[in-house]
Amino acid sequence: MHCGISTACLYPMELERALPTLISMDFHLFEIFINTVSEMKPEYIKELKRMTDDSGSTIKSIHPFTSGFESFLLFSDYDRRFNDGLEFYKQYFQSANLLGAQILVLHGQRDDKRSPVSEKKYFEHYASLYALGKSFGITVAQENVNLFRSDDPNFITRMRQYLGDDCAFVLDIKQAVRAGKNPYGMCAAMGERLVHVHINDNKPGADCLLPGRGVMDFRALKSQMAQFGYDGDFIIEVYRRNFVNLDELVCSKRFIETLI
Repeated sequence: MHCGISTACLYPMELERALPTLISMDFHLFEIFINTVSEMKPEYIKELKRMTDDSGSTIKSIHPFTSGFESFLLFSDYDRRFNDGLEFYKQYFQSANLLGAQILVLHGQRDDKRSPVSEKKYFEHYASLYALGKSFGITVAQENVNLFRSDDPNFITRMRQYLGDDCAFVLDIKQAVRAGKNPYGMCAAMGERLVHVHINDNKPGADCLLPGRGVMDFRALKSQMAQFGYDGDFIIEVYRRNFVNLDELVCSKRFIETLI
């Protein structure tokens, strides 16, 4: 296990500045948050890869900037738009290949009770995207996200039951807390299909803190994950407003490393 960080922690710093900044702070494992379509141009992606190669760093995952658009693009009842969405996501998979990333983080559909998309159709649309990702060697991992269908552990459980081994999940602690769900319960719902973790901390009145600043029992979480066979990494994901100085990120990394 290793501790890494998402470039989203420095948003809205431009990606080509955020990545070397984090490398200079001795981070060497990354999730790359792609912020716009021009950041998927091969020459741009190759420059990011050069930065990580030169520093001995690794990119584990990418996060699409279209995550807030996935309800409309990938999980609506308009089949042609869904097919076009699959074509568009090939650009992400190609970028992930160039970066050496293994995982694409998916938000999915907002929890709209009026949606004509049934749960079964949601699972089938995800299955198509998952299969497409696999054809590129990329795992599409459903994240638990507040106010989305995936914020409910019961939904995650049903998704696993329907799809079997053809699914994967990202646990985000803050998103579970924001949804009023127990992070340990969400972890249990994902079970052995957990492939990625966004790690952060919380306490009463604050749902997104750097690890070590709240009351989260990370040792208990790590022990629970071990029961499901998870031996992957932890990616720090907070937002720029959640810390004052950049050196706080380094302190948080050191805190996590004492646990893993």
